Amino acid sequence: MPAMRVLITGGAGFIGSHLVETGRQAGWEIWVVDDLSRGSRSNLPDGIPLITIDIRDPALEELMIDFRPAVIHHLAAQVDVAASVADPWHDASVNLLGTLRVLRAALRSGVRRVVLASSAAVYGEPERLPVAEGHPLRPLSPYGLSKAAAEAYARWFGAYYGLEVVILRYGNVYGPRQPAVGEAGVIARFLAALADGERPVIHGDGRQVRDFIYVGDVAAAHLQATARGAGGIYNIGTGRAISIRGLYRLMQRVTGVEGEPTHGPPRPGDIRRMVLDIRRAQAELGWAPRVGLREGLAETWRWMAGRRQGPG
Repeated sequence: MPAMRVLITGGAGFIGSHLVETGRQAGWEIWVVDDLSRGSRSNLPDGIPLITIDIRDPALEELMIDFRPAVIHHLAAQVDVAASVADPWHDASVNLLGTLRVLRAALRSGVRRVVLASSAAVYGEPERLPVAEGHPLRPLSPYGLSKAAAEAYARWFGAYYGLEVVILRYGNVYGPRQPAVGEAGVIARFLAALADGERPVIHGDGRQVRDFIYVGDVAAAHLQATARGAGGIYNIGTGRAISIRGLYRLMQRVTGVEGEPTHGPPRPGDIRRMVLDIRRAQAELGWAPRVGLREGLAETWRWMAGRRQGPG
């Protein structure tokens, strides 16, 4: 049986490159599309074709017609909340118009299924915790708005054209290869500061609550969504809450680095509390997180320490 052809947008980035590794182990024939604005060729295993193109480029459609993937995992995005507040036009251009280009290219090339990476930011400030998929969507930032709009278009393409669409709403993803920038990269930023002997900056009072999910578990959710969950929306988190203060204390225990953080002003568009109800993903995708926060932090710390030491 020939290998399943899979195209991964944003595949040279943090989460995408982990999905490439997972998919390769599963026997996929993979093409990666990435404009390298945040990703890097060095994140990819040898032998993985990389097409350096912006997802908004009309040439994307011809590329997909040539490759004819069975499934697209669409991870390419503008992911920084603060950047979306500063430039909502660019955020919408990438996250909404870029997604529309991917969906139209999927139709033209005969793609069977699109797995869309989304975010818990679509919920806004929750009415109750943990947040289930049926919670109202009240995003607080342009990033959350653009992700919610992209979801709505993807679902319309599914209903109108019969395209199989699966939407994965991530919690706060962390792990090796995460850039130490942006609100989504709080773990990477904290660990980088500790590794450099600096004091991490907590935005706000540190009592914000988050649901941190290890990147390998997110890649595993995408793997399951390749064959299951058509038409579904799934939270991808752990269902466990930790405050930013508590996260920092846990990091200190994992790294052995002492010292107190500093505090900066709250970030605009920041959600105060977010913990995801993951029971639907467990029941319908057959997926569950396997890496605990302490284990994941230790793995990320080892990667960061090795990266700073360099070869030899």
